Amino acid sequence: MDQKRDLEGFASGPVFTLVLRNAIPAMAAMLMVLIYNLADTFFIGQTHDAIQVAAVSLATPVFLIFMSVGTVFGIGGTSVISRALGEGRKEYAKKVSAFCMWGCVIAGSVMSLFFWLFMEQILGLVGATPDTWELAESYLNLVCLSGPFVLISNCFSNILRAEGQSGKAMMGQLLGNLLNIILDPIMILGFGWNIAGAAIATVIGNIVGAGYYLLYFWRGKSMLSIRLKDVSRNDKVCSSVLVIGVPASLGSLLMSVSQIVVNGQMSAYGDMALAGIGVAMKVTMITGMVCIGLGQGVQPLLGYCVGARLWERYQKILKFSLLFAFALSTVLTLACYLCLDQIIHAFLTDQNAFAYALRFARILLSTSFLFGVFYVLTNSLQAMGAAKASLIISLSRQGLIYIPALFLLQAAVGVNGLVWAQPLADVLSIILAVILCATTTKQMMRKPIETEGTIS
Repeated sequence: MDQKRDLEGFASGPVFTLVLRNAIPAMAAMLMVLIYNLADTFFIGQTHDAIQVAAVSLATPVFLIFMSVGTVFGIGGTSVISRALGEGRKEYAKKVSAFCMWGCVIAGSVMSLFFWLFMEQILGLVGATPDTWELAESYLNLVCLSGPFVLISNCFSNILRAEGQSGKAMMGQLLGNLLNIILDPIMILGFGWNIAGAAIATVIGNIVGAGYYLLYFWRGKSMLSIRLKDVSRNDKVCSSVLVIGVPASLGSLLMSVSQIVVNGQMSAYGDMALAGIGVAMKVTMITGMVCIGLGQGVQPLLGYCVGARLWERYQKILKFSLLFAFALSTVLTLACYLCLDQIIHAFLTDQNAFAYALRFARILLSTSFLFGVFYVLTNSLQAMGAAKASLIISLSRQGLIYIPALFLLQAAVGVNGLVWAQPLADVLSIILAVILCATTTKQMMRKPIETEGTIS
């Protein structure tokens, strides 16, 4: 009954209240993910060993690949489920949810095995040096233990929002990440386990977060399902999820790949430069992660409106979300600028590493005020089921635009060029997102009901 009332709220009520009610828990969840990501680096930084900070910077993008694959099922499933509920197709929504659950189990297990088997090749690829090799290896070997749980947690923190349970969607991530933050100082500093302690805390946190979502379903609190018997190979369940989930995941995957490329190129300038870029990227994550949460929070609202063909309401929600996103990302960017020295000092004490981080962070923050608008536009495309447009956006920002820019700008201006590639990619990709969102919305509004679905 609660779920039905929450879904009815998607179609009525003040837009301001609806957006905030769904976006704030999503932003809070991503804020916890941010704090969790910062915690490892922060407490490792308290060892006053910049080599360990560099090792965590090398290992982080590899671990984030697990989260990006969870996005395949989380964002893809949310898009399909929210539109299905808008159309009144609850049984189909159950099939999609169950497919996402078992897809996470299989994909997570396969990925963990792959990383263990090819760990040496992966470390060579990410630019590990003789000083950082063993540290990064120990971190990743332990973190791979939680592979399936990372995917499940990342997936269902999105899917629960599709049935209006934004608060419960937040709680799983909140519990897992909070536990990780509590365990970090105990295991890194208290037990003296250093980088291995950070990895163990990460494993425990992810298992607890996934366990919360599994318990929620086993208690029968959801209108959706994770039962194996509800998994269906019919009704295009798999293709419907993947056609949106894969493009969405590519954005996260390419973010990891591009960070690996940056680390590989940056390692030529020394471990202190590598530690500096790792911390500088975490500074911009403060704005980026919160804005990702905002986009994910409004996506189910937009998807429901698409399924129910409430186009006037869709446009009101999108307009308010864009204005709110721009204001939020601008405030967060300004706050980071004003507190930049203090933020970096929390992670680095080595003066060379600090100087690199300060210079790199100032460059990266030059366009972070645009993050909110970009992520709302990206999620609006996913909400409409616009597979081709989503694919173009995902490939562009961290791939087709960013990676070539890395090599071109490095050749032109050296180490600073590696950093300026990201602001350039941000500007070009947001222009592309505005164009694609405007044209796709017009296309969807012209589609007759009987032919509407996932558009190319």
